[in-house]
Amino acid sequence: MTAASSPSAARAHEMIVPRPGWAEHRAEEDWWGDFVFITRKLIAESGVDPAEIRAIATSAIGPCMLPVDADGAPLSNGVLYGVDTRAAREIHDLNAEIGKDTILARCGNALTSQSVGPKILWFKRNHPELWEKTARILSSTSYLTFRLTGAYAIDHYTAANFSPLYDITEQDWCDDLADFCPPAMLPELMWSTEIAGHVTREAAAETGLAAGTPVTCGTIDAAAEAVSVGVRHSGDMMMMYGSTIFIILLSDQPLSDPRLWHAPWLFPGEHAAMAGLATSGTLTHWFRDHFARELERDSAFAVLTSEALASPPGAKGLICLPYFSGERTPIHDSHAKGSFFGLDLTHDRGDMYRSVLEGIASATRHIAETYAEAGQRPARVLAVGGGTKNRPWLQATSDLTGLDQIVCAVTTGASYGDAFLAALAVGSAEAGDMAAWNPPGEVVEAKSHAAYDRQYPLFLKLYEQTKDIMAALDPEA
Repeated sequence: MTAASSPSAARAHEMIVPRPGWAEHRAEEDWWGDFVFITRKLIAESGVDPAEIRAIATSAIGPCMLPVDADGAPLSNGVLYGVDTRAAREIHDLNAEIGKDTILARCGNALTSQSVGPKILWFKRNHPELWEKTARILSSTSYLTFRLTGAYAIDHYTAANFSPLYDITEQDWCDDLADFCPPAMLPELMWSTEIAGHVTREAAAETGLAAGTPVTCGTIDAAAEAVSVGVRHSGDMMMMYGSTIFIILLSDQPLSDPRLWHAPWLFPGEHAAMAGLATSGTLTHWFRDHFARELERDSAFAVLTSEALASPPGAKGLICLPYFSGERTPIHDSHAKGSFFGLDLTHDRGDMYRSVLEGIASATRHIAETYAEAGQRPARVLAVGGGTKNRPWLQATSDLTGLDQIVCAVTTGASYGDAFLAALAVGSAEAGDMAAWNPPGEVVEAKSHAAYDRQYPLFLKLYEQTKDIMAALDPEA
């Protein structure tokens, strides 16, 4: 059965934003509840006997922070990855206590809003009554693994985001840098294709899966997406177009640059350098919901895309800073704000939407230039995610970065990569088989535009000249 003909299921859930700078999901409803719904739907529609499923691999949003009690019950909502910036004070305090250079040397990553460690410390400080009940700190994927198997496990790729609690050289938890969360409270470390456990009878009753089915350790969804399009060799780069732009570049040697993130890859002896924006697909949805309310929701993006294509490259001199939830790489500025600059009475909605897409693409170029400055250049770029269907966004990214992008035949994303990782785990596939599973398709070639040559330096300058104002606008500033 091919990916194109296989049954598929999806279920949307909204990011919870209790206050500016916070981002959460409900672990029981959003993570486990959606997994149960989708699994039951797929089993019913496929006609597959659950007993014939050889292995299960999961991936989920990340890196996240979820405290659970001794029974594995969540004690709060799951705190999300770098779009949640609540732990700025804890980042400052840990940097002051441990030292930025020491953290970078030992953990391979500077402390940023992407780091789980400061969010654990934030939870301990702000909810001491719940901390007393906390037995484990999990991620989104490790929570799914626990619900399926009863085992507490996490892959090294995810764990590397737990700075300052993960030693990148030893590839193990550490407690000599900070003592706010002992290693015993963290999941067991594994590689992504190792078997963490087997489906329990309780999980089988909920999901419809067969009890005893092997379950891998799993990983973060972005890593599974990279696998799904054949990112396998040093120099391969994944460009993921989702709620955020997320980039993974494989390398033979670890990369230590405070503007980027580093982690062991999914397999021993391999490395990955990552980068990501804070708002990308979420920004296009925000624009649709606020500026295209009169359009039918299902067709709104088609209309907006048509209007954007009618606007010239550069959107008639309009610049959008896409920092609508702070920004992650490479500026790591939780105070950064979104803006439209250069508006005049000739601009219409199509120009504004095009400027949104070009603003995201400009921020992506900033990341690409950071990789180059760090000595890492991609040999090939493979695009994946729902945003690959947004042609002006895809083309603007190639044009602004100067990078051709390969769009594979299947853009299902993480779930397709999970299936491949499950097959690897039980010997039903070899590492080099992904190209046959998902062959390269269209190539989006980079084109040059005088408007981009003129406006991109202004994009960078606009942030530099307004970042102090952005910070001063914060209520807590």
